[in-house]
Amino acid sequence: MILISEDVWGTPFQKLEGSFPIIRNDDLWNDPEKLKACLKDVTALVVRNRTKVTAEIIAAAPKLKVIARAGVGLDNIDIKAADAAGVVVVAGLGANAVSVGELTLGLALALLRNIPGHDVATRDGGWVRTPGRELSGLIWGLLGCGATGVATAKLIQGFNCNVLGYDPYAKNLAGIELTTFEDVLKRSDVVSIHMPSTPETNGTINAQTLSLMKPDAILINVGRGEVINEADLIAALKTKTIAGAALDVRAQEPPSKGEMEGISNLILTPHVAGITNESQLRINQILASNIELVLNSKPATHAVGALAESSN
Repeated sequence: MILISEDVWGTPFQKLEGSFPIIRNDDLWNDPEKLKACLKDVTALVVRNRTKVTAEIIAAAPKLKVIARAGVGLDNIDIKAADAAGVVVVAGLGANAVSVGELTLGLALALLRNIPGHDVATRDGGWVRTPGRELSGLIWGLLGCGATGVATAKLIQGFNCNVLGYDPYAKNLAGIELTTFEDVLKRSDVVSIHMPSTPETNGTINAQTLSLMKPDAILINVGRGEVINEADLIAALKTKTIAGAALDVRAQEPPSKGEMEGISNLILTPHVAGITNESQLRINQILASNIELVLNSKPATHAVGALAESSN
């Protein structure tokens, strides 16, 4: 039996339902005890980013063979516990990279030309033609050069931008000048964050590192919200330490309404960078096919964690 605990569905799963029974409950992520009670006969669990797949959850599913993550980040899944239980974890890594890159570019253009501000002012009867900035020829810095960072770089190179990148694991990326974390912040006109939430990355964008940026620079986060100290970012935006920011991700999701909603040089979106019709179809195809493989005792093609090598 396959259990889907969040809003994951589409043609690939409809086809899969012809071979395996599927139970859907889009709100099950919000009730861990109810989730545990549903896991007795589950062989495949499909989640997005809200379901916390802890060691306790995995232990409550004695027949579980595969966990399928609809997205990129794996911070909501206890990979070590899954490995220890012999549960294969699969994810559509890279399948939404183009979608993330396109939104990142869109947010940069919106900030540089103050599109949200002009929209609001014009709707209110104003006609203030304040000049913005061209993206063409600017220096764009990537913090994280994985799939989404590289996809962003490919898009912005069409704008004749020089691209800097920081990633301790990256080597020899075409069109990206790899440099230090601090150098990216100091030299870039646009900085986009593509880093995961880890003990090493969390809180690395703070008052000290924000002070390294140019006063007319903008910051975009499509990685993980925990990377930014939100109080420090609020202060930097209010004091014009940087010119503007756009956040698609937050430390708490969904966030409580607070000070950020009143900041005019800040754009907020609800973690939608990777969510397009096209990316979701690609991800669903990967997940459905991998679930079918694992449940038929065949190796997965998109496994992660310790079982990835043995599955591929």
